[in-house]
Amino acid sequence: MATPTTIVAYLALFVFFGFAFLFLTLVVGWFLRPKDPNYEKLEVYECGEPTIGSSFVQFDLRFYVVALLFIIFDVEVAFFFPWATVFGKATHLMDPNLPKVAANGEQLSEPAAALFEEMGVADPSVPPLSPELAEGAGAGLSPEASGELAVTDLARTLARISMVDIAVFFAVLLVGFAYVWKRGDLDWVRALSRERASPQVRPARAEEEAPALTP
Repeated sequence: MATPTTIVAYLALFVFFGFAFLFLTLVVGWFLRPKDPNYEKLEVYECGEPTIGSSFVQFDLRFYVVALLFIIFDVEVAFFFPWATVFGKATHLMDPNLPKVAANGEQLSEPAAALFEEMGVADPSVPPLSPELAEGAGAGLSPEASGELAVTDLARTLARISMVDIAVFFAVLLVGFAYVWKRGDLDWVRALSRERASPQVRPARAEEEAPALTP
């Protein structure tokens, strides 16, 4: 299991090489790129269109609404990372090639204990075997096989709970998405009220405007 110092060292090494690569590409580009400044190149470029007026203008409020909705639903992705960690380690514990208990069957193996510690278990130990599994396995089960079966059953239960948990979370997220969709918040051009969008109002407006059109 990696120590905090090792993790910080890897992070610092990653940041150093990231900045070094960026600095190196900028320096190489500065030496190799052609230099031919002119009036058109020094102008503000925006999608190939010539600029008209000042750039200090008020943006449409719809940009902020779309950005706010994007942030609301995009932040939820961060909650998938801890779930993926727990689910991945639970499925790893179900691997038949992973040694789960020691030879005596009373202690966890080092890889299994490390996985439990990474999931937040302070003092991991071999879980007790459920009566249903003990009855189905028979009486001639060795302590090591019993511990392996108990750890596998616990990991399978944890994986199933994780799947149910993420399904409920995703369902709540979809309900919120359907709510804002129903309200029309995802529409770029939405009606100000239902009365204006309803067809019952159009005949009344047509009758009001009809006298003005007559000679």
